[in-house]
Amino acid sequence: MIQSVAFIGLGAMGYRMAAHLPKHFKQVYVWNRNFAKAEQHAAEYPTQAVPLEQAVQADVIFSCLPTSQDVEALITPLTLKAGSIWVDCTSGVPESARKLASLLKTQQVDFLDAPVSGQTIGAENATLTFMVGGNVTAFERALPAMQAMGKLIQHVGESGAGFAVKAVNNMLMAVNLCAVAEGFSTLKAHGVSLNAALECINASSGKSAVTESVFPQRVLNRQFPLTFALSLLAKDTGIAQDLVREARLSTPVIGLTHSLIQAANSLAEEPGDFSTAIKMYESWSKITLE
Repeated sequence: MIQSVAFIGLGAMGYRMAAHLPKHFKQVYVWNRNFAKAEQHAAEYPTQAVPLEQAVQADVIFSCLPTSQDVEALITPLTLKAGSIWVDCTSGVPESARKLASLLKTQQVDFLDAPVSGQTIGAENATLTFMVGGNVTAFERALPAMQAMGKLIQHVGESGAGFAVKAVNNMLMAVNLCAVAEGFSTLKAHGVSLNAALECINASSGKSAVTESVFPQRVLNRQFPLTFALSLLAKDTGIAQDLVREARLSTPVIGLTHSLIQAANSLAEEPGDFSTAIKMYESWSKITLE
């Protein structure tokens, strides 16, 4: 039985995810590097803003930080409660998951790499997808806590498998993003109405999450709301590319897409949403996709 849950990292995703936990558990701790954010969360929801050392004494500890390096730096000096489970929702590096699983095992603590997909709307509505790697028994024990925030919670393999699935998922999204930028630039160059074309494509075989939500809700309206940073997408395509190298595979589409996303990130004038990668294509073609 899970008596207490903690959530560490109250960014755009974590803040919304942690809000669902008090609906299912009586004792919910929150902590953030900017502690005022944790205090704000506790004022808005029935959570408790506590020091990190207290938060990590919970039965299930969630983390959602920018990188695996951040998670490693956080965990390494800590002493946790034996029998607890650390569930890392960061879009991280598979090798780091294996390293942390081994490290925490010495404290009789299980580590699950459990990145999520569904963007901030999924976090808001508790409809996220969890792709989980690690010990299956620990997965089953932590499942009720993940179910408080997600709709599909899938165990995908041993430590590192969750991070691998997330990296490939984000790489596939990036492939679609680049393809849509090129395709719609071509259509506009030929005088086609992009909104009309989008309606046709979304009822046809060329549709994807990019055409169904990213393009109409972020690009065509020129809103580009910052919910998932382009720099983080660049990090994730890099993880996917590393997986390819480790497997010694030939994947030209993945390699090219990784290079394009890296270029878009380096050319960005300021931190922006992942959808702003399309602006790189606009600068090349002198065509604004609106």
